[in-house]
Amino acid sequence: MSGVGDLKMFIDGKWVDSDGGAAFEATSPATGEVIGTVPEGTRGDAQRAIAAANAAWGDWAARSAFDRAAAMRRVARVIEERRDDLARTLTLDQGKPLRAEAFDEVDELVSYYEMAAEDATRLDGLMPHSVDADKRVFVYRVPRGVVGVITPWNWPYTMPAEIVAPALAAGNAVVWVPAPTTSVCAVKLAECMVEADLPAGLFNLVTGPGPVVGDEVAGNPGTHAIGFIGSIATGHKVAERAAGKELLLEMGGNGPLVVLEDADLDAAVTATLEACFLNAGQSCTAGERILLHEAAHDEYLDRLRAAVGTEVRLGDPFDDSTTMGPLNNEPTAAKTERHVSEAASSGATVVTGGHRAPTFGTPLYFEATVLDGVTEEMDVAREETFGPVAPITTIRGEDEAIEIVNDSPYGLLSAVFTRDLGRGLRFAESVRTGWVNVNEGTNYWESHLPFGGRAGSRSGVGRVGGRFSLERLTELKTVVVKMR
Repeated sequence: MSGVGDLKMFIDGKWVDSDGGAAFEATSPATGEVIGTVPEGTRGDAQRAIAAANAAWGDWAARSAFDRAAAMRRVARVIEERRDDLARTLTLDQGKPLRAEAFDEVDELVSYYEMAAEDATRLDGLMPHSVDADKRVFVYRVPRGVVGVITPWNWPYTMPAEIVAPALAAGNAVVWVPAPTTSVCAVKLAECMVEADLPAGLFNLVTGPGPVVGDEVAGNPGTHAIGFIGSIATGHKVAERAAGKELLLEMGGNGPLVVLEDADLDAAVTATLEACFLNAGQSCTAGERILLHEAAHDEYLDRLRAAVGTEVRLGDPFDDSTTMGPLNNEPTAAKTERHVSEAASSGATVVTGGHRAPTFGTPLYFEATVLDGVTEEMDVAREETFGPVAPITTIRGEDEAIEIVNDSPYGLLSAVFTRDLGRGLRFAESVRTGWVNVNEGTNYWESHLPFGGRAGSRSGVGRVGGRFSLERLTELKTVVVKMR
């Protein structure tokens, strides 16, 4: 696939350069080539986008929910028509395998806009009683106004859609700041929004460094709600800047996957492959802690070693046989390398993998890695690695597993494998994570269900997913009518 040339931002219905004139190069993690240049947005660019959104959202909010739903369906149809181009851009810009993963993300993207269209027409209200028999009370949901959206690079289509689609469907305007390393994907997605003929100013894309344009969107009084998906450190900065606004924050986890002694080991191994190596481990729900019962340890490890050797194929993401592509960026690759090296030097065993594989063309390819003997003190157990690593810690029973999960600062998603469903349910009710899978891996979730971090954890606040996103991106309005 060839490069995309000089790209532009989209502000107030127009494709524009940065008002400072600067741009940065977009480099493919898959090939190492420069694939285009992207405007380096300024605070002034973000301010213009926010002003345009404020001018547009009132008319949009006044439309019927069915009109807004029709617009979301138009977006979905354009995405379907551009499926091949969007998928190939995703592989080139982000690095995920075209056949194994990229087309799937584009297809899921379609579903987000279709789902938002349906959910928008089903938002309803209440008619509570008044203490006065001559009064009637109406309580219904209204849009918040301008929603600032700041999103990561690991799922550059679907992560924004979790917030952008329901925000627009509910009657808000949007100012979107994507991750710089997947800005080419962001522009391609913005092209779909433009072709769907949304009103000028309703949807705005501002590319550039997060500490500049993202900070402006979070802190500017012209945004009324902020949706953020990304790292904990950045999420805390966004929350501080957006103090007083409605916040929807999804800030990651370490996806503990528990395999008890009575587990179906074939199912557990299959789930581990997807938990640890889908998107090269670059997922907030990746299985970054494998808590393995000592009685199942040897058999599970033998099966996992064999499965990694036959099922995970690292390579050119444009090759149909590839199941795992490169990491997206050097900081992620360096952290993965550091975590594996530190674990090995501290006593963990590298069962398979453990190194970069630069023979594929860039230094961002990293082998599928299994570590055994991981302990609580190791960085690979305490932090998000965000790479293709399965770190195994041996446990003696479910109580120890629950204690480890609950001692973690994360609280996003966990999983347990056991043939005893009652035991699985007890585990689910005991762990402090927002989502628990029983006999399914950590990367399994459904886009219409509520997803987010448990209170008290560092994994965020609020829930994305179907109507739950719309409820967060709207607010209740109470109207009292005196009849006579």
